[in-house]
Amino acid sequence: MNTNRLSPQMQEALIKQMTKEAHASQIFLSYGCWADVKGYGGIANFLYRHSQEERNHMIKFMRYILDRGGEARVEAIPAPPENPFNLTDAFNKVFEHEVDNTTAIYEIVNLSFEEKDWATWNFMQWFVKEQIEEEKLALELIDKLKIAGGDSASDESLFTLDKALESAPDDVSLPQEATAENPS
Repeated sequence: MNTNRLSPQMQEALIKQMTKEAHASQIFLSYGCWADVKGYGGIANFLYRHSQEERNHMIKFMRYILDRGGEARVEAIPAPPENPFNLTDAFNKVFEHEVDNTTAIYEIVNLSFEEKDWATWNFMQWFVKEQIEEEKLALELIDKLKIAGGDSASDESLFTLDKALESAPDDVSLPQEATAENPS
C-alpha cells in the first residue's frame, strides 16, 4: 500500500527546497568565515547563527517529507559563491538570497494550493512568516551599515556595528505583532 501523502511533484518541490536550505546554510557559513577573516567576529557570529538556522529549516523540510510518507533525499549542493567584496556586498547578498528563497517558498505554497494539498499549505505558512522575518532582518543589516557610514564607515562605527551584531537577536518583530501601544 502506498502511504506517501505527497504528489510526486510536491515531493520533488519539497526536496528541492530542502536542498536550497542546505545550500543557504553553506552560503552563510562561508560568509561568516569571510567576516571572521576580515576581523568582524560579531558579524561572523551572526552569520554562523544564521547558517545554523538555515540548516534547521532544511531539517524541517526533511521531517515533513518523511512524516507525510514521502522519501526525503539528500542532494549535492553547489559550492558557495565567491566571497563578498565588502560588508555592503555581503549584506546585499544576504538580502538577495532571502528574496530568492521567499520566491521558492511561494512556489511551493502555490503548488500546494493548486493540488489542494492543505497539509502542505498549512506547513508552508510557517515558512511564509519566517521569510517575512528573514527579509526584514536582512534589510536591517543593510540599514545598520548605511547608518554606520556604509563603505566609508569609520573603524569605530564598524567596531560598534560588529559588537551589536554579535549579540543581536536572531528574530525581529513582525507587522502582525504591532499594536498601538507597541508599534515596533
